[in-house]
Amino acid sequence: MKKIISVLFALFMLPAIAADAPAPNPRISIFSTSTDWQAVTGLTLNEYSGKFISDKKLVGRGLVLYYLDGFPCYGLGFGVRVWVGPDGKTDNDLAIACVAAPTEIKFAYRNATRDADQATTTGILTCPVSDRGRDLTIDLSDCIVGPDWDEYK
Repeated sequence: MKKIISVLFALFMLPAIAADAPAPNPRISIFSTSTDWQAVTGLTLNEYSGKFISDKKLVGRGLVLYYLDGFPCYGLGFGVRVWVGPDGKTDNDLAIACVAAPTEIKFAYRNATRDADQATTTGILTCPVSDRGRDLTIDLSDCIVGPDWDEYK
């Protein structure tokens, strides 16, 4: 009888006690509405292509840019990473989908040569955008360098 009571206690009470204990690492779930902005806003998504005007001071030996999604645009997988060289050449064009042409965009960035291994970015660049239809121009000399990531803590 004692064994039956002990088993019943374990089956009913231990899960309740364990549920009150804090989780060791809370799971974070990210949901983005950007994937359905067309439905949310009623506006049509259009694809935009971005070209860069280099700035030797900012670019240095090379500048790797990662587009950061932000209304009214989100990045298209094949065009969210761009390397800009000291000579102004790039290895890709920016490719984004927008419900309206952006007036500014943000990038995570790091200075690196073209074939450098993947590494953590430094911080955020906020850049004004000029456009001609669906062709965007980003003049890197007009970008504002934001704080480094460790300054966000």
